[in-house]
Amino acid sequence: MAEQDKGVTQTVAASEVSSAHRTPSAQERAWEENTLRPTLEKSPERLPEFTTISGYPIRRLYTPADLSGFDADRDLGFPGEPPYTRGIHSTMHRTRLWTMRQFAGFGTAEDTNQRFRYLLGQGQTGLSTAFDLPTLMGYDSDHALAEGEVGKCGVAISSLADMEVLFDKIPLADVTTSMTINSPAAIIWAMYLAVAEKQGADWKKISGTIQNDILKEYIAQKEYIYPPEPSMRLVIDTFEFGVKNTPKFNTISISGYHIREAGSTAIQELAFTLRDGMEYVEYALRRGLKVDEFGPQLSFFFNAHSDFFEEIAKYRAARRIWHKAMVERYGAKSARSWALRFHTQTAGCSLTAQQPYNNVVRTAIQALAAVLGGTQSLHTNSLDEAWALPTEFAATIALRTQQIIAHETGVTNTVDPLGGSYFVETLTNEIERAAWDYIHKIDAMGGMVAAIERSYPQREIAEASYRYQMAVDHKEKIMVGVNDYVADEKPLEILQIDETVAHRQAERLAKLRAERSKDEVARRLGALRKAAEGKDNLMPYLYDAVKAYATLGEICDAMREVFGTYEEVAIT
Repeated sequence: MAEQDKGVTQTVAASEVSSAHRTPSAQERAWEENTLRPTLEKSPERLPEFTTISGYPIRRLYTPADLSGFDADRDLGFPGEPPYTRGIHSTMHRTRLWTMRQFAGFGTAEDTNQRFRYLLGQGQTGLSTAFDLPTLMGYDSDHALAEGEVGKCGVAISSLADMEVLFDKIPLADVTTSMTINSPAAIIWAMYLAVAEKQGADWKKISGTIQNDILKEYIAQKEYIYPPEPSMRLVIDTFEFGVKNTPKFNTISISGYHIREAGSTAIQELAFTLRDGMEYVEYALRRGLKVDEFGPQLSFFFNAHSDFFEEIAKYRAARRIWHKAMVERYGAKSARSWALRFHTQTAGCSLTAQQPYNNVVRTAIQALAAVLGGTQSLHTNSLDEAWALPTEFAATIALRTQQIIAHETGVTNTVDPLGGSYFVETLTNEIERAAWDYIHKIDAMGGMVAAIERSYPQREIAEASYRYQMAVDHKEKIMVGVNDYVADEKPLEILQIDETVAHRQAERLAKLRAERSKDEVARRLGALRKAAEGKDNLMPYLYDAVKAYATLGEICDAMREVFGTYEEVAIT
């Protein structure tokens, strides 16, 4: 009995790790003694400690004792009002559902245009564009370094001519478009604006998002071209241009998604993403921009992973942190600057090649967390993405998942249905505190650019990724079909992208170069180089080069000549 008592005491103590300064009530102590203890003596709990998927310890029970000092008016508030814990709109999804924005892009512009139009016909309410690796790295499809990658992980876009085909018969005045591209973001955006202009759309009215988040490239995804300072210049150029010309277009989507995909914890994703956002604000203020001019055009992009409550708490904490930072650090006066708006994508890193139909279930749970967490826009991954780009069949199931959540579950009927939960509010508080700890550490280093140059966030993510993989290897964390419940499987039909895409792209580029004005292209590229050497905003020069049908690779090369390229320092 003595050994059993000792074990019970250890288990109870372990469950209290996650709540500091906690004083249980007399009723809770009586419950532990009279009800909990006899139960544990008969049936010990499955694990010595329960944690979130990120490794954060979780108590067995949450009560008012976990919310000591919690002020509902101050910390929770009401939807549509500071601190936005409960959402940035007073009615949230009762008035309007989130934008259903399936990520799509493969092969040539014609191929992706066809998929776009199919998805819109199936009830998708916004477009989201994936670009292939050569485009992401600023190379034309016929460049030697593009061999074997053209159209494979997204659509191949090498010029304005490709962009015109990509959005053929899609009225940009009436649909919001998200474009996932970073180093060449300003160039791709210039192409998009040129297509909108050609269609007769008013720049002042078009809406959408360009990802344009270079800091997370250095931290996680590694699709960078130039060193940090000129890269940040390009980002702020888009801010400045957007304030003057495209007030409804989000000129950045500050992305935690790729940070999480690289192996970070939920807290690291939140902290590094929001500190990236603060870095962009600080660079824009140094440029002389006013926070309430560009602040409403900042948007965010988060991962929706499998730990249901951790993800919901992360989104709620994100809104609270951003509101506090914008008010206290940067003096924002506009509620449109205070309110953190975000897109969500379900976790690609959670998808398994084994038993891929299990991914439908994973995605549904992750999407539900995003909706309950108050997302403004959502992409649901397809079941086959651990194997290849999604087939039309798989993409349709992913879209239907969102539609079922929206129309069949009832979760949109009330705003923030989990608000006031002892567990959710405590977890929100703890995630917020832990994120601020990271933010203050980065502040002390001199900001996020300085922290990146010291490899601080990269090292933190690498260590977190290693810890999680060890937990999977030792079966401390179970991935169904991977390290437990393994079964024989039938082959999956996948989308095949063959080399004919590269041949078609090469032919199109050859025709373009033969028909355009070589002198005009040379003149526009020369003007861009000269501007890059100075301090002018580069967006007008990029737009002129794009309109002359200079290619993406030619434009990137012109800036490579001035800015150089970046090589990461190895983590030791």
